[in-house]
Amino acid sequence: MVHHSGSIQSFKQQKGMHTSFSEILKEKSLKPSRRSLPCLAQSQTHPINLNHFLSVPLSPEPKPEAEGLSQSISTSCSLLPPQTEDAKDQYVEESEVTPCETKADESFPLKKPVTRAKLEARTDSLQGKNPAASSGLFFRNGKKRIDYILVYKKSSPQVEKRCTFEKNLRAEGLMLEKEPSLTNNDIMFVKVHAPWDTLCKYAEQMNIRMPFRKKCYFTDWKSKTLGSRFHLRCRQLKSWLPRNPMKLDKEALPDLEETDCYTAPFSRARMHHFTINNRESFFSNSTRSRIVHHVLQRTKYEDGKLKMGINRLLGNNTYEAAFPPHEGGYKSRHPIKTHGAQNHRHLLYERWARWGMWYKYQPLDLIRRYFGEKIGLYFAWLGWYTGMLIPAALVGVFVFLYGLFTMDSSQVSKEICEANTTIMCPMCEDTCEPWTLSDSCVYAKVTHLFDNGGTVFFAIFMAIWATVFLEFWKRRRAELTYDWDLIDWEEEEEELRPQFEAKYSRVERVNPISCKPEPFQPFSDKLSRLMVSVSGIFFMISLVLTAVFAVVVFRLIAMEKFASFNWDFVKKNWQFATSGTGVCINFMIIMSLNVVYEKVAYLLTNLEHPRTESEWENSFSLKMFLFQFVNLNSSTFYIAFFLGRFAGRPGKYNKLFNRWRLEECHPSGCLIDLCLQMGVIMFFKQIWNNFMELGYPLLQNWWSRRKMKRLGGGGQNVENKAQLPQWDKDWNLQPMNAHGLVDEYLEMVLQFGFTTIFVAAFPLAPLLALLNNIIEIRLDAYKFVTQWRRPLPARATDIGIWHGILEGIGVLAVITNAFVIAITSDYIPRFVYAFKYGPCMDKGHHHEDECLRGYMNSSLSVFDMKEMKYSSQFRYCRYRDYRAPPWSSVPYEFTLQFWHVLAARLAFIIVFEHLVYGIKSFIAYLIPDIPKGLCDRMRREKYLMQEMMYEAELEHLQKERKKNGRRYHHEWP
Repeated sequence: MVHHSGSIQSFKQQKGMHTSFSEILKEKSLKPSRRSLPCLAQSQTHPINLNHFLSVPLSPEPKPEAEGLSQSISTSCSLLPPQTEDAKDQYVEESEVTPCETKADESFPLKKPVTRAKLEARTDSLQGKNPAASSGLFFRNGKKRIDYILVYKKSSPQVEKRCTFEKNLRAEGLMLEKEPSLTNNDIMFVKVHAPWDTLCKYAEQMNIRMPFRKKCYFTDWKSKTLGSRFHLRCRQLKSWLPRNPMKLDKEALPDLEETDCYTAPFSRARMHHFTINNRESFFSNSTRSRIVHHVLQRTKYEDGKLKMGINRLLGNNTYEAAFPPHEGGYKSRHPIKTHGAQNHRHLLYERWARWGMWYKYQPLDLIRRYFGEKIGLYFAWLGWYTGMLIPAALVGVFVFLYGLFTMDSSQVSKEICEANTTIMCPMCEDTCEPWTLSDSCVYAKVTHLFDNGGTVFFAIFMAIWATVFLEFWKRRRAELTYDWDLIDWEEEEEELRPQFEAKYSRVERVNPISCKPEPFQPFSDKLSRLMVSVSGIFFMISLVLTAVFAVVVFRLIAMEKFASFNWDFVKKNWQFATSGTGVCINFMIIMSLNVVYEKVAYLLTNLEHPRTESEWENSFSLKMFLFQFVNLNSSTFYIAFFLGRFAGRPGKYNKLFNRWRLEECHPSGCLIDLCLQMGVIMFFKQIWNNFMELGYPLLQNWWSRRKMKRLGGGGQNVENKAQLPQWDKDWNLQPMNAHGLVDEYLEMVLQFGFTTIFVAAFPLAPLLALLNNIIEIRLDAYKFVTQWRRPLPARATDIGIWHGILEGIGVLAVITNAFVIAITSDYIPRFVYAFKYGPCMDKGHHHEDECLRGYMNSSLSVFDMKEMKYSSQFRYCRYRDYRAPPWSSVPYEFTLQFWHVLAARLAFIIVFEHLVYGIKSFIAYLIPDIPKGLCDRMRREKYLMQEMMYEAELEHLQKERKKNGRRYHHEWP
C-alpha cells in the first residue's frame, strides 16, 4: 500500500482509459504478501463454504431505478403493486397503503394484521424456492446482498417521515425490501442493498482506498543486499525449529492469506487501474456497510437543512434500530477442519472466540475486516498489553518467591517471633490489655513476602516497563495503520449531534471546513456549562472522600472491637481482621458508587452539549476515568500514605471526634495493609467485571428468546431458532454498548493503573492482570461474535484519549512508587539502621541479616504505663516510633534517628524520581515511534508508485496513439 494522496490526486486529474472486463479478468494475480485486506476480497481465499455467499458470478448490474421497482417490496410510500413474476410472494403491509402526500394520523390503526400462519407459510415457501434468500443474507431473489437492516414498528406514528426517508434512499440509488418479523407482529424489517453504481459513486466521494490493479513491483529491495545470505540462513534455522503453538494455522484460516497490493483512492474514471476480479466481492462487507451508513446519515426525511440522518430518526422513534447484519450463524453442524468455515462469523468463533483458543494469537486482520479498524485496534492493544504483562508477571513472581524463600531467615521476622518478653502497649485504653510482640509473628512473616530487598528493584523495573510498553505500542500501532491502509486516512468531518442542533439552531456560523452554516454554541454558554460540569466532578470526588472517611471510621471501631474480642484467635490476629473487613466493605462501596458515577457522568456530559459524537465520547471517557480512578484508589492512597502517620503516642494519642483512637501500623510496617487492600479489590473486581461482561448479555438474550417464544404462539419457525432469518436473529441480540468501547478501555486502563501505581506493595499484581486479560480477550471476543449485534465497522488510527491517560498513569506511577518505598515500607529505616546504627556501622559490607541485628529493638520506643494509670503487672511497654524514653531529659521527644530516617526518605524520593524519569526519557528517545524498516518501505513504495503512474499513463497514451494514429500535445516524446 502506498500512502501519498498528492500524487494520487494529480494522477486522477489526467485523462483516463477504458479497459474491458475481459482484460480485467485476464490480469495476472498479485504476489501474496502482508498488505491491504481489501485485496483479499478479490483473491480466491474464502473458506470452502463461503463460495455460495461471497462469490456471486460477475454480471452487469441492472439500473437501480428498474431494479427498485422489480425487487423492492411495496411500502407505505407507494401504491404501485409489485411488477415482478414473484408478485404473489411479495408481502404488502396493508395497514400503511396511504399515500405519502397525506399526513399520517398519529393514532393510525392496524387494519389487517398479518397472521402467524401466513408468515410461516411464506417463510416455508421462501426456503423451498431459494436457499440463499432464506439464509437471511440476500434479498428474495438470492442475488442482492443485504448491506444494512432498518427496524421499525408498524404502530409507530412517524409514517410520513419514514416514507420520505425511504423514498429519498431510493433516489440516492439504494434498494429496499421489507420483511415482517416472524417473532413479533408489530416489527418490520427494511433490508437495504447498495448496487455497484452506488457503491462506486460514494466510494469515490469518501476517498476509500482500494487495491490498485497495476502490476506489483519487487519491493523487498533489502534482500538484494549482502545481508540477505545471513537472513536466509536464519530463516532456514527457524524452519528446523518446532512450530510456535501460539500461531494460527494458515490452512485453517485461508482468509488470512496475504496479498501485496498498492492502494489508491477509488475513482470511477480510473476504474481500469483497480483489481476488480468480482464486482460482488470488490468492496468488502464492512466497506459496503460503511458506505450505506454514510448514505443513511446524509439522507433527508423532511424539508430543512438539519432534517437528515438515521441517528435523528432513531432518536424520535421513527426506527427502532439500524445495524449491519451478521454474516450468518456462528456455529455449524460439521467440523471446521473437514468442511471449512460457513462464513467469517463462524471463522471468528472457531479461531478466536472459543475458549480452546486462549493461547493463540488473535486474527487481527480478520477482526479488522469484520468489525472495522476501531474495534480491531482495541483488540490489538489489548493483545499487546497482555503480551507485555508476561515479563512483568515473571519478575513479580520472582520477587514474591524471593520473599517466600527468605521469610524464615529474615532477621526482622526472627526478632519479632522471638520477642516473647517484649510487651507492647494496649491497642485501646479501656478494655484492652498489653500484648507480646511475638503474637504477631505470622503477620511479620507475611509482611516480608512483599516488603523485602526486591521491592525497590521491582518498582524501578515496572516504571521502565510502563515506558517500554507505551513506546513499543506506538511502533505496533504504526505497523497496523500501515498494514490496514490508515496512514493517509483523515477522519471525516463528523455530523453534529441532534441534541446540539436542537439546542443551538437559532445561532449559526459558517463551518471553516465545510463552508456551510451550522449551529454555533457561544463561548459564554460553553464556559458556564463547563464550570457546572467541573463543579459536578468535584462534588462526586468529595462524595468519594466521604465514603473513604466512613470506611476509616469503621476501621477504627473494628480495631477496638477485635483487639478486645473474646475469641483468642481473632484477638491474636486483630490486624488481619481489621484490614480484611475494612477492605470488603470498601469494595462493596466502590461497586455501588460506580453505578451512580456512570449516571452522573452521562448527565454532566449531556449538560455540556458536545458538538460531535467523538467530543461526547472523549468527555464522557475522561469523566468516567476520573470518577472510577478516584473511587478505586482513594482508600488505597489513604492506607499507603496516611495510615499510622498521625496516630500520636501512648499518653497523647490523637483521637477522631475525641472518641476513637487513630489506627497504627504494625511494628513490621504498613505495607501488608496496602498489599491486602490491593489484592482483595483487584481480585474481586476482576471476577465481578468478567461475570457482568458474560453473564449480563447471556441473561438478556435468554430473556429475549423467552419473550420471543411466548409472543410467537408456539410456531415452529419461532421455536427453532435455526430457521429464523438472519435479520430476526440479529434483532433478538443485544445492541453494542451505547458508550461504544468506553467501558472496555476503562476497565483495562484502571487495571493498568493498579498494575503500575502501587506495584511496589503488591508484586503479584501483573500476574493477576495477565490471568484476567487472557480471560478478558476471549470474553470480549465471545460477546462481540455471539451476544451482540454486529457494530458499524468504524475507522480509527489510534486508541484515542486513552493513550494520553496511559502516559499520565505512567508518570504518576513513578511518584507513587517512590513514596511507597520511602514512606510506607520499612526499606529506608532498615537501610539507615544497617549503615548508621547497626553492628555493621563503620565495619564495611557484611551480610544484610547481620547488619539488621537489633533493628526491632531500635525501632520501638518505651512508655511508662503508670502515666496512664494502666492496671497491669508491667510498668513499661513498647510502641512503634523513634522517641526518647521517659527517663531521659526530654522524654518522648523525637530522637536523632528519626531525623536521619526522615532525611533519608526525602533523599530517596528525589533520587528515585530523577533516576527513573531519566531512564524513561532515555528509553523513549532511543525507541522511534515508527520502525526504520517501515519508514524505508513507505519511501520505497512512494517512489515505486510514481514510477507506476508514469508507466501506466505512458502505456495508455501509446495505445491511444496506435488507435487514433495521432499525437497529443501533452504526450512525452
